[in-house]
Amino acid sequence: MSEAEHRREPRHLLRPFEAWALPRLAASLPRWVLPDHLTIVGVTSAVAIGICYGLSGQGTGYLWTANVLWVVNWFGDSLDGTVARVRHIERPRYGYYLDHVTDMFAAAFVCVGLGLSPYLLLSVALAMLIAYYMMSINVYLETHVMGVFQFGYDLIGPTEVRVILILAGSALALGFEPVIELRNVTFGALDLLGLVGILTMITLLGRRIVGNLAELARVEPPNVVRAPGSSDSSKAGE
Repeated sequence: MSEAEHRREPRHLLRPFEAWALPRLAASLPRWVLPDHLTIVGVTSAVAIGICYGLSGQGTGYLWTANVLWVVNWFGDSLDGTVARVRHIERPRYGYYLDHVTDMFAAAFVCVGLGLSPYLLLSVALAMLIAYYMMSINVYLETHVMGVFQFGYDLIGPTEVRVILILAGSALALGFEPVIELRNVTFGALDLLGLVGILTMITLLGRRIVGNLAELARVEPPNVVRAPGSSDSSKAGE
């Protein structure tokens, strides 16, 4: 199945707003602005966000700068595919591959930057990155096996995560830094938020995996003898 045949099913909380805003923003852009330009904006801003988080111990101005860059990141990352679809210049396989490769690097820069900041333990940041990669791998498997591309989990998608990080960064910049000490290990507000986020990601991932297996088992029940020559696209994977 090619990417052009995959059905997109975004369900996250802010999707209605994006469905209204993104096509209008895409239509208003100059013709010389191409999807690849917006992809570069998205990944470059993510790198800059990671750097700002890493330097945030030197002053809260870096946290405010990171918040602004999250808006820039949303603009570039959300509009590259929208511009292609509005102008009917899609490159489905190229765009799918490029988008997810850049997301992989962007997530790494952001999480490592957070881990190098004074607000989040590096171990928590790396655990967040691993959980994100696990969720992403499941999305790619779903796209291939089920032909449906769901880039969010329940009501949480990339835009909602950006909003959460902007709010968290704003709270830290304004001095909201409660600290809890457990067994001689100090946990800050962002550490606790990160741990809750990891638990939430693993829970959502587990629910989705169970649901997918139930659906696939319904479509392909066990111990069913198939006629010779019948096609079974999943046979090679069993």
